[in-house]
Order: sequence, then structure tokens, then C-alpha cells
Amino acid sequence: MSAPAAEPSDKPSRSLLPVAILAAVLAALIGFGALAVAAYYPARTARFSDVPEVLGALPQPAARAQLASWAKPPADGQWTWQLGESSGTRFSPLDQINTGNVGRLEQVFTFDSGLKRGHEAGPLVVGDTMYVTTPYPNDVYALDLTKPGAPVKWHYQPHPLKAAQGVACCDVVNRGAVFGGGRLFFNTLDGQTIALDAATGHEVWRTKIAEINKGETITMAPLLAEGRVLVGTSGGEMGVRGSLVALDAGSGTVAWRAWSTGPDKDVLIGPEFKPFYASERGKDLGVSSWNPDGWVIGGGNPWGWISYDPELHMIYYGTGNPGPWNSNQRPGDNKWTAGVFARDVRTGQARWFYQSSPHDLFDYDDINESLLLDLPIGGTLRKVLVRPARTGFFLVIDRITGQVLSADPFAYVNSIKRIDLATGRPVMNPDKEPVSGRVTRYICPAAPGGKDWNPSAFSPRTGLVYIPHNNLCMDEGEIDTNYIAGTPYLGTEAKMFPGPGGNRGFFTAWDPVARHAVWRVREDLPVWSGALATAGDVVFYGTMDGWFKALDARTGKLLWERQLASGIIGMPMTYRGPDGRQYVAIFAGVGGWSGAIVSGALDPGDPTTALGFVNTMKDLVRRTDAGGKLYVFALPR
Repeated sequence: MSAPAAEPSDKPSRSLLPVAILAAVLAALIGFGALAVAAYYPARTARFSDVPEVLGALPQPAARAQLASWAKPPADGQWTWQLGESSGTRFSPLDQINTGNVGRLEQVFTFDSGLKRGHEAGPLVVGDTMYVTTPYPNDVYALDLTKPGAPVKWHYQPHPLKAAQGVACCDVVNRGAVFGGGRLFFNTLDGQTIALDAATGHEVWRTKIAEINKGETITMAPLLAEGRVLVGTSGGEMGVRGSLVALDAGSGTVAWRAWSTGPDKDVLIGPEFKPFYASERGKDLGVSSWNPDGWVIGGGNPWGWISYDPELHMIYYGTGNPGPWNSNQRPGDNKWTAGVFARDVRTGQARWFYQSSPHDLFDYDDINESLLLDLPIGGTLRKVLVRPARTGFFLVIDRITGQVLSADPFAYVNSIKRIDLATGRPVMNPDKEPVSGRVTRYICPAAPGGKDWNPSAFSPRTGLVYIPHNNLCMDEGEIDTNYIAGTPYLGTEAKMFPGPGGNRGFFTAWDPVARHAVWRVREDLPVWSGALATAGDVVFYGTMDGWFKALDARTGKLLWERQLASGIIGMPMTYRGPDGRQYVAIFAGVGGWSGAIVSGALDPGDPTTALGFVNTMKDLVRRTDAGGKLYVFALPR
């Protein structure tokens, strides 16, 4: 399968805190100044509209992807996980809001966090209470849904170290909490995991698992499974060594820790480890696939999403980029970075691993969500995980064995020619491989990938996966860099720009069985929000200039939209209130890597700021403002 657009013939934070320090370090490490301006970049000639492009037919019921046999979307109207439930589908069976009436949605109440940074977390709803977590300083609020305006029940302040802001890669974001057993579990930027009594807001325990002096932070939402609270570290741009930690949900003590690099005993690779591909087999590959001692500062941070299969007792998560970004300084496959682990949640022992980007060249972290589905393939129903990956390929992987069953581009890709299903390895385009001292032009996708962290959604009513994603390319240059603890470890300078067609984003409905897009909507800006699918056949997402949208899940037709006070990079959610009504909620608070130019007040005159993202987002400062407000909508009474 190939992307629809052709490449022009004559082609031409990630760190943002503190921005001034990062810019200075980059200039010192890279040393060859700004990238040369190319004579031609793809012209922004497309005329964008809300009319979807129809690219295929809606699958027939017998040919549709299905929820995993054990998956139980929250039929009680609660929303207790950031991804909806453990299979990661972000599907709600609520259908009071549907295609026939969603156009009547009206604002019911708002909640202002008082912060003007990137708001990526979605709220949780348990019973009659809504729980809101903020970016740094990572406060938690409990809102009373039984009263008009949802006043605050309690407010918890963890008081993380201020210095954490200076080592955070890509804004001081937080991706929310998880609820279970009467407790709320969440992370702080300075590397702590905290359990609160959900009824009172009283602290039950807190455990430190990351060290900011090394450059480690935590931004992810934890996952709760079989009495374990699972948390991964951030900091791959700082030369840290990534790890996933399982904490006892009752006490906060460490049950196990699995490192992303190093000897097998550290990575928790033992007799149960049976990867499908030969390239993942061998002793201590987490050492031998690196230059001497490179693994010690090799990254691989699992800062994204974790899914959980209760029947198999398995968790699935991705590891981040290797360090430094300069690939010429770290020969080898750089195990176990930029890939997907399957582990026994009880012991942490690895079952299999698949590396989507061996010897990663372009910061293609593989931390995106894994949706656990059952797919009819070859006449049988296969237990799979599907991943719209940073590489721009939609991967369907057998979740028992780790075999890649299909890999097709959902975004424009020229850095990789194809995925060899016999070996699982990408076939790289040699024309796009970076070389020290030279600028490589027109690499697609850019470092944020075909899609970044923001989670997609799946609807069993249509069999489609709804992907909010990017259409970005970049120029990239490399030069040798040195490691200094707690500072950026990159050796790369980049400038990003729109991909083919001139738009910078898409919202795409993908059929994982037929392996193609059914429809897609072009968006001028990168789509950096999560997606939500409901049994009312409505999908929701937001845009970086603040438009909150509801589309027909079957056709992509725009049914409703409202422009909010700030750009949207958060995750929409839905719940049933104490009054029996269905509500939809979203945070508006632009920021993160993509919106750093607004939330970090960056200089639009420096195209390499925020590792090149500013170059393609200069217009955002005219189109939205920084903010941090939660909006809640419902149908009129």
C-alpha cells in the first residue's frame, strides 16, 4: 500500500523547558548553525474543508474488527481509565448522544485549572465525582457532579520539586490518573507516584521512582492491573536509562522494575522470553547491540501507554527513542529501544519484543497506544494488538506471539520503504538516512511521527480505528554530541514543515482488517488531541486552534463543533452523570511539544526551537491563546 501523494523532485521538547537553556545547549552541541534554507518546500496549496475524503467502504459486520472477547467498556457510565478500559479502545457504550442529536450539544459547566500550560490529561468520573489532574504542579481536584457547576469537593497539592520543570522534555504535561479500589493513582513531574483516598483526597502513599538530577521525569498516566500500579519514566532526550516499574497498589513498594537497556537480568529477560523474530533472540542484546557502555545512557523510556490482557496476564507497552538522537554515535540495533514489549504483569518477565525502529534514525519512539482487539484474519479470529505507530505504519501484531501480521502506511512515509514481514524489520530508504555534517532533506514523517502520543479510538459498531495524526516532514542535520547528566543529549537539529498537500494533520478512520483508510478529514494543524468513539456512532476530537468536533463515525461528516478558548491537546471523555444524562468533557489548554510556541512563548523567528517544531507552527500564536479550562457539554434538558 502506498501513500497518495508524490514527493517533490527538488526537495529541499522535543525539549522546551527551559527553552533558553535547551537552545543554548543545542547550539553548542551541534555547532554548525541553522540549517540551510532549501529552495523549495511543499507548497500549502490545499483548501481545507470539513468534508471528509471517502477512501473506502465501511466494512460489513462479519468482516469487522471486534473488541477483545474479555473487554468490557464502561457500561455503568463511569470513566476510570484514561483509555477507557484496559484494552485501550477509548470506546464508550453510552448512546444518549448520537448522530441525530449531537448537533444540539450545549455547554453545561467549566472548570479552570488556573494554569496556562499544555493540558493533555482527561478527567475521570467515578460515581458522582469527577477527578481532574493538572500539568505541573500536578494538583488533583475532585468535583461534585451532584451540584450545579460541579464545585470542588477537595483539592490535593503534591508540591513537586520546582527544578523538575527545567529537565522536562516537552512542556510540563501530565496525562492523568487511574482509579481502582477506592484510590486514585497519578504521577508527578519530579518522578513520584502517589495514591490518594478517592473519597477524601488524603494521601495514602507516595513512592519516588525517578531522579530529576539525571534528567528523569514522569508525565504518563499509570495503569492498574492485578494489584500493580505500572509507571514508566521519561527523559530519552537527556541520556537517561528508561525503565518500567510495577508498584504494589496497597503499599507503593516496588514489586519489579524492567530496564529498557542493559543485560538480560536487568531487562527481565529469562526462559519465558520467546520473541517471534530471530533478530530479537540472543544473550544480553541490550548490551551487545550498543557501542561500549552506550546502553547505560541509551534512553528507551516507556513514557506512553500500557494495555493489559487479563486472560493472558500480559501487559503491552512501547519503549522510546535511543540516545542520543545522533544515530552515528550509537552503532547497532540499540536494543531494547523503539519497540514493543509483552510482559507477565505478575512478575515483569518479558514474553516477547518487537523492535519497530532498530537503530532508530528519526526519533520514532514506539510509545503509542496498543489497542487489544480480535480480528478475523484468514478465516480465524486472531488475538491482536493494533498500533498506529510513530513510523507512520499501522501495525497489526499477534499479541500472543509478537508476529507482525500486517504493516501499512496510514500517513505519508518516505523514510521507510516497507516493513519486511518475514523479518519484521523496516526496509529503510538510504536517501533519507542522516549523515554527520550534512543536512538530509524532506524526511517524512518528521520526528513526531505519523502519529505521536495522542491516543486513537475504536468502535465495534463500525470496526474502524479513529486516528488523530500528523502530516509533517523535516530537514535534519547531525553532529557529534557529549553526555552531561541532566542536560539534553541530542546531536541533532531539525526543521519541520507540512507534508504533501500542505495540511499538517489528519483525522483518519482506518479498517484494520481490510488494511486501508475508509475516510479522513484534512486538518490544517497537526491533530494532537486524543479521540473518543461512542455507541451513538459519534467520534470526538479537538484541534490545536481550539475547535472541539463531533463527526459521524460511519462517514466522517461533521455534526457539531465549538471553538474553545485555547487549543486542544487533551483527551475527550464521556460519562453518565448522577442525573442520568450523558456528558462529554474536554480540556482546552494548548502546549506540549507541538504547542510550545504558545504555552512556552517561544520565539517564532528561530525555526529550530522546540527541535524544529516552531518552524511549522508560527501561525499558531495568531490562532489561539494559552489556557487551561475544562469544558463539559450535554444535550438540553
